[in-house]
Amino acid sequence: MNIVIIGTGNTASVLGRCFKNAGHQILQIFGRDAHAASELAYELDTESTNYWSVVTRDADLYLLAVSDIAIADVLNELSLPNGTVVHSAASVSKDVLNEAAHYGVFYPLQTLKKEAAGSPDIPIIIDASDDATLRQLEALAYTISNKVAVASDEQRLKLHVAAVFCNNFVNHLYALTESYCIKEGLDFSILHPLILETAERVGELSPRAAQTGPAIRNDENTLEKHRQLLQAHPHLAAFYQLFTNSIQNPAL
Repeated sequence: MNIVIIGTGNTASVLGRCFKNAGHQILQIFGRDAHAASELAYELDTESTNYWSVVTRDADLYLLAVSDIAIADVLNELSLPNGTVVHSAASVSKDVLNEAAHYGVFYPLQTLKKEAAGSPDIPIIIDASDDATLRQLEALAYTISNKVAVASDEQRLKLHVAAVFCNNFVNHLYALTESYCIKEGLDFSILHPLILETAERVGELSPRAAQTGPAIRNDENTLEKHRQLLQAHPHLAAFYQLFTNSIQNPAL
């Protein structure tokens, strides 16, 4: 497939590499930052531009890998090319693109960093304006992922909420834990095997079935010792009690 990528950030870079490795032709990279566009184009062995007037109009697919608030403006600048136009946003309706003849969503449900070596396993969530476009996006998605799902705007937004809980919030807990370890003179890295084991386990068991710790055991003696220790860390103490309550009363 012949693809034009609008954007130069994490999503544009990682998906661009995936497309190139799968044998697709990246016709062009557009970026407002000419230097960033040139760098990504060099990596993907293609050309770059920061002028809308020279964006090619004969691609099969235009991927808008830009910020949510920029999507509508970018579509206007594209002047409705003949190819399919898709955005990669989780929380933006596909219909923001409804001035295009064929449009949809190509959302990578993964945390992406363009500096990372290699490519992670990336589930692709798709939606489209019509059945033919949906089949086109599905075929493209399966060339770079073995996990492809169709989801409406509402379903995709719900998936994004779930992703925030299991990724962004969990990572914030890692950050809090690291800060606690530094303040208490502990080596955070000694927890790495535990973090990895927990992540592996939820791939095999329901997270509820995999739950361990003093809260699920109703070990009040240990819980109280922890509460006492965390009095010096009131922010962490609040999290500790919140999660303890939630584990012990999952219906809340």
